[in-house]
Order: sequence, then structure tokens, then C-alpha cells
Amino acid sequence: MSDPSPSTTQSSPSSSTTIADLDEDSVAHCASYLNLQDITHIAMTCKSLKHAAYSDSVWQRLFREHWPQEVLSGSLQALGVREAYLARRTALHQFKFIDPFVADFYSAAKPFDHILLDKNDIIFSQGSMIQRIQIDSSLSGNDSMVILSGHNARITSMRLFPLDETSLFRNEAQRRKNVLVTSSSDHSIRLWWKDSCQRCFKGHNGPVSALSDKLFGDGRSKLLASGGEDGTVRLWSLSSSGKRGQHALKATLYGHEKPVKLMSVAGHSTSLLVTMSRDSKVRVWDTSTSSAVCSSCCVGMTSVTGAPVDMKCHESLLYVAAGSSVVAIDLRTMKKVITAAIHQPKLYSFAILPSKSLICTGGVGKAMLWDARRSQDALKPEPMAELDGHTGSVRLLHMDPYKIVTGGPEDSSVSIWETDTGRQTNSLICNSLEVENTSSGCSAMTVNGCRIVTGSYSGLLFRDFANATCPVPKYEDGNDSKFWGTQSYSDTDDKEC
Repeated sequence: MSDPSPSTTQSSPSSSTTIADLDEDSVAHCASYLNLQDITHIAMTCKSLKHAAYSDSVWQRLFREHWPQEVLSGSLQALGVREAYLARRTALHQFKFIDPFVADFYSAAKPFDHILLDKNDIIFSQGSMIQRIQIDSSLSGNDSMVILSGHNARITSMRLFPLDETSLFRNEAQRRKNVLVTSSSDHSIRLWWKDSCQRCFKGHNGPVSALSDKLFGDGRSKLLASGGEDGTVRLWSLSSSGKRGQHALKATLYGHEKPVKLMSVAGHSTSLLVTMSRDSKVRVWDTSTSSAVCSSCCVGMTSVTGAPVDMKCHESLLYVAAGSSVVAIDLRTMKKVITAAIHQPKLYSFAILPSKSLICTGGVGKAMLWDARRSQDALKPEPMAELDGHTGSVRLLHMDPYKIVTGGPEDSSVSIWETDTGRQTNSLICNSLEVENTSSGCSAMTVNGCRIVTGSYSGLLFRDFANATCPVPKYEDGNDSKFWGTQSYSDTDDKEC
């Protein structure tokens, strides 16, 4: 008997329908359900999908979703909905408004050493005390301040690391959570999760002076590096179990003769750790070859001129700010590539934005913005903009693709500048708006997207520009200056937009 004919017929691959077969309106309708990142990915695939991803219907949905109370003005609408969305998003990230959401949080009347923003939490340290404030709970009138007890000496460093890179990670719901790691002059390092100390690492024979800027290593066996006043570099496993961190110390690296001040993980190899001591000696360690006690894994050495200020790794380059200059060192050869910035008489702070080859340095009375590409061909680098108007040293510095934020302990406000141009966009008072004496400066700050927290003797001041609507009026001085006049606005003043 012959086999019966199949009841169903499978279509051949050539007859299947792909997304490219859909008309532009259909693709735009599908794209309207996606988030901003997915829409961006679609626009990068091909010309036809880019047209669909740029459709007004897609960006109208995004605009309404982010700012439901905001109406597209005639001038913005004339640009196109996508351009209007991006223009407003840029303006919010550049703090170009006078009506952000503002909240005051009071604490002990002493300087803040460190401030971090972790989603809905503000984490800060004063001396040996660490506290966490849950923003939403506090605004609802609930007791939202938690003290993290454990350290008994000054906090020297605070870092946030992904929870899924530690042994505390349990399920996918925790994928975007962070753990807090702190170091102290009490010779210890503590790992915090859910307001509790989950690990305590001890091994340094003196104060712990520095923590690596990120975890390094392959897979789930991530390592944390610490540097101490004892001149040693120690590697700790965050995968070890036990509340006291037993067996967490994986290696002790010897070589520095002075206290370790700065640490950064190389960009082109996650096993390379760069450290810098107080005498401005730089060492590169290959942690993949380290044993329990080791000095032979040092694979590179150099030194720079002047007291160390800060350093950052990007790909195979190390940018070191020390004394009055910023130099770039090739980690593959340990040779200086360029002098990217010279800020006389002394540097106090440093930030870099590798995606735009921009560097910002803080000095006395002003910060300076530099283009590293111009410095490659110049005998003496020249700044592309001077961010002036400060009192005293600019020790606080933040830079992202939208803005630069500068401030210092003698400034009663922080200044906001456009990253690409160095043009000032705003000036924000650091002190509590309810405190009459606003003479104290800003001791610490943190910036995350549209949010900023500043700390002074009067407490913490939190601002969120995400839903601001009233633009800062442009400063007009009769000439085409790259600077706007310094204007401080009170967030409680009644303004008409």
C-alpha cells in the first residue's frame, strides 16, 4: 500500500514572510511597542527600517510615556517629533530648568565624605558612619534612614557593584541589583546587601586606602582589589562564603614602597590591574598569574611627575592626573603617548569622557575642558573652554555625554556646563533651602542622569529634573560668549513659564 499523502504542506523557506516584506506603517506600528533602546537598534539595521523607526507615531508614544503632562510646543513640533523628544531629553539631562523636584535630607552637621545614588536610594558616609535613605519612603513620611553599622574609623572608599557578580546572587529578579562595598581606616573592607554586612574582609596591616573601580576576572569568580597604607595590593574573591569572608583573600601583591592611593582595571584586559602609590609610581599587575603571595605578576612599571590626583583606564590607555598635568600611557609599552592637559598651578580633580575624547580638569577658581585629539599634535595643549566663576579649588567634578558638573568646598553652588561646548546651563545652590546660613560649601556630590545630590553642613539636597518644565532663561550679555552668566535659582521661588 502506498503512503497516504501528507495532510499538511510545509511552506518552503522562499515563501516565508520577513519583516522586510511589511510596509512602513506596519513596521512603525510594531516599533511603537518597543523601548528606546530597541527602537535605536532597529534604526541601525537598514534604511527602510530606519525610516519606520523614525516615524512620528513611534516618538509620539515615547514622548507621551515619559512626559504625559507636557504638550509639544509649536517650535519643537516643527522640528519633528523625534527631534523634539531628543531635544527635551538632552535639555533635562543638562539641567536646563529651574523647577526640578527638590527634597532636603538632614544629617549630622559635618562634611560628607562620599555620596552614591543607587536607583531609589541615597547612600552616604560621614566619618565612620554609613547611612542609606530610601527617597520614596522618606517623601511619604516614613522613617527611611538606615544606619549601616560595622566600621569604627573613617570610610575611605565606597563602590557599587552588580549583585550577580557575587555569591549573593540568587535569581533573575535580582539581576539589576547592586551591592555596596566600603573600605575604612579600621583596616577592613565590608560588603553590604539588604542593609546588612554580608562579608568582612581583613588582611591589610593598616588603613585600607583604595578599592578597584570595578570587579575583574572571568565568569562568576570575580575579584575585588584593595590597596592599603601598608603598600600592598590585595585581591579578594566575592564568591567566597562565610560572613567573616574566610578564605576570601586570594593574593597579596608586593612592590609599592609607599601607600597605594589609586586603582583602576584595564579596559583591554580584565585581568590587568593598574595601581598608583603616593610617590606617583605606577604598576601594572597580571592577576591571572598571581599566587597567594606574589610580586612577580607585576608586568609593567612607570612613574609620573607630581602628586597623584586620579587615574582612569580606557582600552589600552591609562590616563593619569598628577601634579598639574594629565598624561596618557600605553599599557602595552608603558610609554607616555601624549600630555593631554596642563592645568597650572595644580590639579585637584579630573574626569574623562573617552567616547568624545574629552577631558575635564579642576584647578583653582575654574575647571578646564580639553580635547585629547587636539593635544596629540600640539607641543603644549590648549583648553577648548574654561569653566570659571568658582571660589577656591574645584575638587568636585562629574562629566557625562550631556553635562559637566563642577563645585568645591568653598562654593555655595555647583555649576552645570554643556559637555560639547563648555557653555554654562545652570547653577544650583548646595545648601538646604530652609537654612538661612548658606555660606558652607559643597563637600560631596553625585550625579546620575537627570538627578543630582549635593552634600553640605546643612544636609543633603536632592534634585530630579526628569519632569521639569520651566527652562532656565538664557543669559544675554550683548556678545556671542561661550559662557552664560552664573545665576543661582531658588527651587522654591514661584516662576511663571
